Amino acid sequence: MLPNREGQRVPSVTFHTRTDNEWAKVTTDELFSGKTVVVFSLPGAFTPTCSSTHVPGYNQLAKSFKENGVDDIICISVNDTFVMNEWAKAQESTNITMIPDGNGEFTEGMGLLVDKVDLGFGKRSWRYSMLVKDGTIEKMFIEPEEPGDPFKVSDAETMLNYINPQAAKPKVVSLFTKPGCPFCARAKAILQEQGLDYEEIVLGKDATTRSLLAMTGAATVPQVFIDGKLIGGSEELATYFGVS
Repeated sequence: MLPNREGQRVPSVTFHTRTDNEWAKVTTDELFSGKTVVVFSLPGAFTPTCSSTHVPGYNQLAKSFKENGVDDIICISVNDTFVMNEWAKAQESTNITMIPDGNGEFTEGMGLLVDKVDLGFGKRSWRYSMLVKDGTIEKMFIEPEEPGDPFKVSDAETMLNYINPQAAKPKVVSLFTKPGCPFCARAKAILQEQGLDYEEIVLGKDATTRSLLAMTGAATVPQVFIDGKLIGGSEELATYFGVS
């Protein structure tokens, strides 16, 4: 049975990281002392569930975590620092601190280092999340011991709901633009004034006009979606927020 370490201190470990092409040692004391930290750990960088759901979920809800007293969100995986750094870039996970547990020392200390030799992975972390306050584990969500790679309880929404069931979640905003468009600039300004982060989709680079037309029925930009609902262009966006 996988151990639950609630009420215990996190293992004392030094992680070997790379920052600005220089080696840097980061200790668990630096990461956890005097802080409230959410940690989630997973089997491997660039793997399907980790890349499609686990990391994006925490990255998206980072603002809500911060608003509810969390100082940092840390992702730990039994991968080397080069892999973790490249994964962070690919995921655009600017709201998450990626920590490489290359030797598996932290994960082993947690009692959650498992055998993945059948996949050619060697020893990796079981998937889990935890809330750590000043180095002491308050709460853990450990995935059930089932075949494969279960992902049922260590997600960002489950952790945020534990911290505050009434926590407000950020709106999901997507903005279609093209370079040099003044109306696009206005839409961006409105979103920034509202304190909203957004995904910018640039026509000719990230999508085609045909794709935009198929999704919105319009070929003009900007086109703004909020929580999956099409708002429209900059004028419609201004009306939506009641701004002039």
